[in-house]
Amino acid sequence: MNNRCEEIVANVKMEECYSGLSLVFDGAETLRTEISDAINKVTAKTKMTPAVFDNSQNPQGSKPAFYIEFSDEVQRDSGDFFELVLKELRIDKCCNDVIPN
Repeated sequence: MNNRCEEIVANVKMEECYSGLSLVFDGAETLRTEISDAINKVTAKTKMTPAVFDNSQNPQGSKPAFYIEFSDEVQRDSGDFFELVLKELRIDKCCNDVIPN
């Protein structure tokens, strides 16, 4: 079995009025679907609506990734949302606290 934290690299960034989680992966359609399904499931469960960006099908050569972002007062509950997504994806740690450019 692959190391889940190498298969999907999670990065969190939290600031005063912003929080974000990036989930970088190799672009495989199965992983893309799994990540998308996990985000949708947690969104339905929590009723929270973060901004979600999927660049995994972007032909410009950037690393395939999903970005989940909260801003303003909503972000104070974002940690719970991120934890549920990571748990759903069976990721037990984040790479670091910086979202790569």
